[in-house]
Amino acid sequence: MDEEVLERVREVVAAIPPGRTSTYGEVAARAGIRSARLVGRILAEDGHDLPWHRVLRANGTCAPHIAQEQAARLRAEGVLLVDGRLPKEHRRR
Repeated sequence: MDEEVLERVREVVAAIPPGRTSTYGEVAARAGIRSARLVGRILAEDGHDLPWHRVLRANGTCAPHIAQEQAARLRAEGVLLVDGRLPKEHRRR
């Protein structure tokens, strides 16, 4: 994996403030890459020390395999999911 891409993604995720969220696609765009999936892969492999829980899928849901932990971490920061999804009015456009 390209170390420069890795670091750009890490910087973007690290900059998401508590109580806010972003999507994998938004992180990819801010990091200057085209692949939201690559963002997910980077977070899975090298994101343990980042606020990975602030990154949601495009439809405002958590990744299924980490949904409970992700929702709990978001809730602790004041981000409430409704039926497992960030309400539309709280999503950026």
